[in-house]
Amino acid sequence: MIDSLRAPYGALLLRVSMGVLFILHGLYLKAMVFGMAGAGKYFASLGLPDWFAWVVVAYETLGGLALIFGVYARWVAVFLGVHLLFAAYLGHLGNGWMFTAKGGGYEYPLFWAIVCFALALVGDGAYALKTRRAAV
Repeated sequence: MIDSLRAPYGALLLRVSMGVLFILHGLYLKAMVFGMAGAGKYFASLGLPDWFAWVVVAYETLGGLALIFGVYARWVAVFLGVHLLFAAYLGHLGNGWMFTAKGGGYEYPLFWAIVCFALALVGDGAYALKTRRAAV
């Protein structure tokens, strides 16, 4: 049974924590820790163009902000979930399951992809600024 009184606040908590995670993963990790040149080299090592690091930083950061503020959060969550599936496959699958493995396994990005899809199914939650309502 769904607690219709408190469930929107659970979705809000999930949405905001995911948004913070994506901002930290995009801006802080890629831009500040690795630097954009280092992030670009990593993307090139995966067979992607190095400039794609800029695209990923932009949409992880903007997607994180959209999740925090609840701007089309369901669609953003689906997009970021697909992004994480690709990250698990391209960047981590060969490293094994555990994320503590050298190079990081696919456990962490796969889990966060599932969390993104769960938010997309649950909905925007409380205090979402822009949502697309289903037709009744």
